[in-house]
Amino acid sequence: MIHRRIIARTAQVISILLVLLMSAPAKAQDGKALFSANCATCHAVFKDAVGPALTGVESRWSSKELLYTWIKNWKTAVATGDPYAVKMAASRPSEMNLFGQLKDTEIDAILSYISSEKPPVAKTDGAPGAGEADKEKDNTLLYGILTLILGIIALTLLFVNSNLRKISEEKEGIPSAEPIPFYRNKSYLTMIALVAFVLGGYWVAKGATALGRSKNYQPEQPIYYSHKVHAGLNQINCLYCHAGAQEGKQATLPSVNVCMNCHMNIKEYAGPAIIREDGSEVNGTNEIKKLYEYSGYDPATGYWDPKSAKATSIPWIKVHNLPDHVYFNHAQHVKVGQVDCQKCHGNIQEMGEVKQNSDLSMGWCINCHRETGVQFSTKDSTGKVTGNGFYEQYSKFHDDIQKGKKDKVTVENIGGTECQKCHF
Repeated sequence: MIHRRIIARTAQVISILLVLLMSAPAKAQDGKALFSANCATCHAVFKDAVGPALTGVESRWSSKELLYTWIKNWKTAVATGDPYAVKMAASRPSEMNLFGQLKDTEIDAILSYISSEKPPVAKTDGAPGAGEADKEKDNTLLYGILTLILGIIALTLLFVNSNLRKISEEKEGIPSAEPIPFYRNKSYLTMIALVAFVLGGYWVAKGATALGRSKNYQPEQPIYYSHKVHAGLNQINCLYCHAGAQEGKQATLPSVNVCMNCHMNIKEYAGPAIIREDGSEVNGTNEIKKLYEYSGYDPATGYWDPKSAKATSIPWIKVHNLPDHVYFNHAQHVKVGQVDCQKCHGNIQEMGEVKQNSDLSMGWCINCHRETGVQFSTKDSTGKVTGNGFYEQYSKFHDDIQKGKKDKVTVENIGGTECQKCHF
């Protein structure tokens, strides 16, 4: 009996030790999952994205309780008057999402994951690809070289086989036929034709699938409109000019009247130098004068006649074009999905003349739907609802998250990869 008790207690101690040893990795893993579900869309650990880099985030705040408040509802943190909270709210081009559903323990797990992450190791100057540790590797050239080497080896083996066969036939007294020239050898010609067919088919298919995609397309507009000046320097909200992005299918372009709301008073540009892609400097005041010409406004007299012969809409050149068979709704993404503009358009607040940041391919959209988490609505202690009430119809997924069956619910889980969602 004594031996059994000793064995039982020893087993209990070992079990407790195993649980303690496994708890730290489990917590870090939970923190990583929570970070991916809630933070990764806008934040990275070691570099600025839509939001600032999160490494060392705890040291920036006066107290951990205030950091909790900021994450759950940044507006409440700003209302406390904390200087850092006020500065953060004013310095970002887009509002931070609210995460009232997160518990303090879950936030601790996220912070633990952030502090445990190791910075990427930069390669030495002599190593190939130095300074590009964060970029995805493109092995196309490597595969091409390997294919060429294998082709040369195959041809060499064919020559060796032909010579060995000839030597063998000569030893056996079998008269050998005259060697067929390379350009008349059917085996070689067939191999060359097959290789050419495969490579040609690959290049044609790749080129065909890329038709209509215009990544980095940056047309010269009738007026040099700098997003860096308007959205970045002057912190103008995207929705002021693109009002339809939150309420409709199209983001819409601002009318001349919207531009004149500001430029009736702002007649000269006095900000930092505006530099084009080619390195030349833009005369901001002259660009404002172009706006006056389109609007029919005379800055000297202060008279604005929109019915004059001069007044006309600005012929902006469209940058982002989707095929006619693709349905895309801005409001569904911006308002319901709470997707930041920068997710698709890049760091628009840092661009001069706008360009297309993403290729807008079907694969690009589907990958986003597979990775982007859905934020369900929650109620706080006061009964205030935050988040997306639209997704309450998917309460089953919500329950699965609470029970630990799922780390997050992605757009794919709610039908975001079904063909008829975009093609109907």
